Amino acid sequence: MKFTMTVSPDFSPDHIAGWYIFNTWLQNQTKQAISLNLYNSFDKQREDIKADKIDLIYANPYDASMLIRDKGFIAIASPYQKSDEAVICVNSETNYTCVEDLKPGCTVATADDPEVSTIGMIMLEPADLSKDNVTVDELKNYVMVAKNLIGNKADAGFFLKEAYDDMSKFIKSQIRPIVTSEISVIRHTFLVGPNFLENSSISEDAFRTLINSMHESEKGASTLKSLGFDKWDNQDHEEAEFMIDLMETLVD
Repeated sequence: MKFTMTVSPDFSPDHIAGWYIFNTWLQNQTKQAISLNLYNSFDKQREDIKADKIDLIYANPYDASMLIRDKGFIAIASPYQKSDEAVICVNSETNYTCVEDLKPGCTVATADDPEVSTIGMIMLEPADLSKDNVTVDELKNYVMVAKNLIGNKADAGFFLKEAYDDMSKFIKSQIRPIVTSEISVIRHTFLVGPNFLENSSISEDAFRTLINSMHESEKGASTLKSLGFDKWDNQDHEEAEFMIDLMETLVD
């Protein structure tokens, strides 16, 4: 039987090759046929999740509720010491130094990433800004957000911190962070679906051990490095549920 793995569309383009390397490693270790399907948009990926076309996923926290509570996915691991934080940036030539410098009527650029958009809007609240008094331009990716800032098409831009950190030195020389979230407990999580657990030859416990001990082998450590990870951190059901509850509280 063939299975399908995917990755949340907000991953860095620099790690595309890394995810293919990881998929190959996973196939070799599990002896299962697993294809990697990468998506350009969250909406298309969610359509296929709802249609039960996905068996394994490196998921963002925003989608974890649907995957775990509605689709029966099991949380396996999160990247060690990597939390999902959002950064608000401005053009480096502006005089903006904090969110309070932004005024009603300003334009905010954001990628098609509901998690980061949610956290970003929360960070604008000290300036009494909300979707009711700012213009939000939703763009395809974080590179486009950066280009809008550099081109003065937006006053501020929301970035996943990891995406901002992966930007080139040239881009980062033209934009400047003014605030970064410090939530800590919100993280992307590697999830495995019921179809894989029921129809593959590997148990949940064996799969969990395989992923969380990946860094102990030379090949595994090299594969993790291609993803920008040091190792995986075991994620249990209670931790995943807490993160979902927190995410839903932020959205509400």
